[in-house]
Amino acid sequence: MTRDVWFAWPSREALTHEGLSRVRRGIAWTVRAVLLGALLWTAVNERGPHGWSWVAGVAIVAATVALARGFWHQTLAHRLWPSLALLASLMTVAVVAQQTGWHIVAIIVWCGTAVSALERLPLGAAVPCTMVALGAYAVVNTDSWMPTAISTAGLGLAGYVLRLDAEARGNAQRLLAQERAARAAESESAALAERARIAREIHDVLAHSLSAQLVHLEAARLMIEREPAGEFRDRILERVVAARSMARDGLAETRQALSALRGEMTPVEDYLRTLVEGGGPVGPAGVEVSGERRPIAAEASQAVRRVAQEALTNVRKHAPGATVAMRLEYLPDEVALEVRDFGGGVADELAVSGSGYGLLGMRERAELLGGTLEAGPDEEGFVVRLRVPA
Repeated sequence: MTRDVWFAWPSREALTHEGLSRVRRGIAWTVRAVLLGALLWTAVNERGPHGWSWVAGVAIVAATVALARGFWHQTLAHRLWPSLALLASLMTVAVVAQQTGWHIVAIIVWCGTAVSALERLPLGAAVPCTMVALGAYAVVNTDSWMPTAISTAGLGLAGYVLRLDAEARGNAQRLLAQERAARAAESESAALAERARIAREIHDVLAHSLSAQLVHLEAARLMIEREPAGEFRDRILERVVAARSMARDGLAETRQALSALRGEMTPVEDYLRTLVEGGGPVGPAGVEVSGERRPIAAEASQAVRRVAQEALTNVRKHAPGATVAMRLEYLPDEVALEVRDFGGGVADELAVSGSGYGLLGMRERAELLGGTLEAGPDEEGFVVRLRVPA
């Protein structure tokens, strides 16, 4: 065997019950229950000790169970020295049991120690511990040398077989986890490829079309401005300027959507600051960010951006000139956005009820992500609150 084999721990998957079938798990717990019952029964009914000695026997059993549980947890964490210390403590308990007359308890503890060491420790530490435990078992066993030798060899073989079985199960669990990860990565790669294809289609069709519209609308604006001033000319110019602004906003949103599809979105807080700085007919606005900043899922990021955009659009429509306070909070398992306006005009019935199609669409978007959206008047104006998992 190589040095790595002697000093390598059994894998964490091998040291747990993960991957065991229900039947095998039931058998394992049945064996433990039988061994514990045998220990307790022996501690109370074994012939020889009398009086307070049976209390000592029960204490020995309790100490054995506690130390065995600690040994299980320490080996699961791959802590060698604490594991060896607990194993030595179990052997000491076996010696105490033997010296106080609890022979069967001592034999069971020696055997369990030998098998557990070989099953759960690195071989370099397990083999010496198992040899000591089985040697003590052979010394205290009252059978003839032939049954003792056979049972000793059988215990060593059982421990090693349990180790091999656990390693095989652990390898199977690791392979299964790797296969699941590979499938998830493949699915994610396919999704990214499809999103990139959609982004290219949108760019080639919609973005180019909006860019061309902007060029033509700008040319139309320049041509109209050369015409003599008049009411008709001013009305046409106003419509062309409004159409140009809408086309510019549409192109910006298209580019934002393309970035989202390609996974190249700017941080949410940067987008919100750009959004409020771009203003329009909105009074002073600010963005407050709290919590530990971190990348969030594209769906949650898009929900925050769209809700913020819709909230500002509603302020421009229903409370022009209002002061806007925007707050983004990173919570442990979600992200929260609050957009509050105050000091503007009186909101109409649609805005107050929160039943506009824009807010309704944002509420549906939030609910699809497992979040919530609340919108309604407060003491000074109107407030929109969004919470989505992130």
